[in-house]
Amino acid sequence: MSTLHMGSPEMLILLWLLPFLAGICLYGFQRKDQALRRFAEVPLLRHINASASRSRQSAKRGLVLVAALFIVAALTRPQWSPRPQKVEHKGRDVVVLLDVSRSMLAEDLKPNRLERSKLAIMDLLERLRGDRVALVAFAGTAVVKCPLTQDYGFFRLMLEDIGVDSIERGGTHIGDALRKTLDEVFSDRLKRFKDIILITDGEDHDSFPVEAAREAGEHGIRLLAVGLGDEQEGQRIPIANEKGERTFLSYGGREVWTRLDADTLRKMVDATPGGQYLNVATGTFDLGSIY
Repeated sequence: MSTLHMGSPEMLILLWLLPFLAGICLYGFQRKDQALRRFAEVPLLRHINASASRSRQSAKRGLVLVAALFIVAALTRPQWSPRPQKVEHKGRDVVVLLDVSRSMLAEDLKPNRLERSKLAIMDLLERLRGDRVALVAFAGTAVVKCPLTQDYGFFRLMLEDIGVDSIERGGTHIGDALRKTLDEVFSDRLKRFKDIILITDGEDHDSFPVEAAREAGEHGIRLLAVGLGDEQEGQRIPIANEKGERTFLSYGGREVWTRLDADTLRKMVDATPGGQYLNVATGTFDLGSIY
């Protein structure tokens, strides 16, 4: 049996407007009659108003009252036999693991590896539909810049603010970043499809990244690795000295050159179900289309 419910029964108080509107209509008729009587005698008014219909005027005002009644009824949000319905949302959890070490300042991708990566991540956001996305920046340590969210606007703000100064400790520890993602970003309680998009030049400082990737694979997480940089010649890392002049990063009196370590990235993706390696090197790429 159908039962009527009101979503906003408090709106019934607006029914007091109906007597008020009706009173205005009656008052208007009275004022009109008084004005006409001052203008001419009653017998003459019958000839003047021959084309005017009092019944039609009354009907118009009656329709206004009925319309007001329907408006109040609509505001109460009437509902027939409401039933709670569970809506299941399906999607993927996507974590972008972004290398922000100084080697990402190399300019073999324009304007440099890091800025090109940020543009590619922006392209990715345009393709996501209902997926949750998170951002983890890493160098010598890793920091969760944005937890899993569907608020892409907030994600963009966090991404725009990222630079090589976002992580105080230098170096590149990919394995530690992966383990932090497993511990602090993903939840074992939610049975969703999970992806990690790793964007890096692949150089790692003894953080056991392949073992970390294998652990992610055991949790059913897919790893997509994007390798940036030149595998052969490599590239110097531009920096500014104390005078603000452009120079290149040096260590022990020798310039530091950064090269893409594709072998490590290939081993990492092979350790996860459905993992894929994208060898961008120094070319261009559309991360949205790839994903």
